Amino acid sequence: MLGLACVAFAARRSVWTFPCGIASVTLLGVVVFEHRLYSDALLQAFFVVANVYGWLNWSRSTDAAGAVRVTHMSASTRLRWLAGTLVASLSWATLVHRFTDASYPIWDALIAGTSVAAQLLMAKRRVEQWWLWIAVDVASVPLYLAKQLYLFAAFYLLYLALSVWGLIDWRRAVCRSAPGIIAT
Repeated sequence: MLGLACVAFAARRSVWTFPCGIASVTLLGVVVFEHRLYSDALLQAFFVVANVYGWLNWSRSTDAAGAVRVTHMSASTRLRWLAGTLVASLSWATLVHRFTDASYPIWDALIAGTSVAAQLLMAKRRVEQWWLWIAVDVASVPLYLAKQLYLFAAFYLLYLALSVWGLIDWRRAVCRSAPGIIAT
């Protein structure tokens, strides 16, 4: 429930996303470690730190009405983030596959790497982070089903719906803050 609250707060651009996120990822980290999804477990530890960073950044980035300001990235920045995410994810997958008994190391590492990029972009208040979360949610459902973590799979379906809502809301917020700009 904390995870759902975290994503709902993020979609609404509320700094409450971060305390909910810290509690949620701590609990999730324990569960995925017990199921030998080591990339996912390490990812949860990263999320604790990234949530603290995001909380500080968002607290200093509000408009006069108290809403968190959000922006788009340039096309070249998007391309660099995509390339970096793929290289880092595949490098991590290679290490995890070679040195651990991880289940589904490539799939797990791609989800983890994309989640890292999405979390950093969320902390930086970039609209594009929602596309990455949508990809993570779509990829996570079958992984959790394969691991027989049915409740997690169900939550990721809910996260998917919330991520679509977040993308729509954040794109609208960019359009409201810069009239004449068409959301892409």
